[in-house]
Amino acid sequence: MSTPEDQKGKKQDTEKNSEPSQADEMKVQPVSQKTGVLPRSIGRTINKIKTELDPKAEEDFVKKFRTSRNRTRIALRFVLLLIILPLLTHHFSKIILMPLTERVRGEDVSQTFINREMEEEALHELKLYESKLKFEMLLHKTPKLEKEEIQEKLKEKSLEISEEFRHKSNLAITNIFADFLSLVAFALVISNSKKEIAIVKSFIDEIIYGLSDSAKAFLIILFTDVFVGFHSPHGWEILLEGLAQHLGVPAYKSAIGIFIATFPVVLDTIFKYWIFRYLSRISPSALATYKEMNE
Repeated sequence: MSTPEDQKGKKQDTEKNSEPSQADEMKVQPVSQKTGVLPRSIGRTINKIKTELDPKAEEDFVKKFRTSRNRTRIALRFVLLLIILPLLTHHFSKIILMPLTERVRGEDVSQTFINREMEEEALHELKLYESKLKFEMLLHKTPKLEKEEIQEKLKEKSLEISEEFRHKSNLAITNIFADFLSLVAFALVISNSKKEIAIVKSFIDEIIYGLSDSAKAFLIILFTDVFVGFHSPHGWEILLEGLAQHLGVPAYKSAIGIFIATFPVVLDTIFKYWIFRYLSRISPSALATYKEMNE
């Protein structure tokens, strides 16, 4: 018959045996138990062979190929639609609106120029014609003209220049409405094509992520040098002056200078943030290649 002391001792021995020892807790499983007996590369190779030997492998490959081909067709068709539809809208809008603009503005001389720059350009062209006419007379390339004859030629040239700039003014006003209608057509296509936009995004991601690290770095450097590089202000200046001429608004040098001094800087900041936030996480090797090529 056991005493209370003996029962207490047996209970302590049982609890001691049931508790895991510190040595058991410090034991580390061998590598073969963690990753398996065979290396992972051999396992992947075996799985690839099994997949290729699968009777349904050819059917799956054909199915994936058809899906990829259809997605590519949809993406290219949608991109072409985004480009062609606004261009066609702009072209036909100009054909319809141009006669209306000419009818509204009429033949009033005061409405020949829509901004001061166009008027100065016309005066410069007339002075250039007068100087050229006198220069040819001095070189005896043309017969000597009397003062009245010179004035008559200048009058004819001024009417020709006036008609030319009247057409430019009408064209600039028409471009404003045609551009607006083109933007409306573009917005309508975008708002009604959510599925196509997702396909295009997937298509672009597949192309970009399929590029090598050096190709990614090359495209990044090309983009930054063109739009935010040290020589990019000249390109921005030409682009803004062309846009101002297209819309018929004066190309103020001060406004263009302020834009060039601020917008490329903001764009460069956004681009560097994108590199720091996303590129370093998505493709660290491409980021390393970009840094090496940029240096």
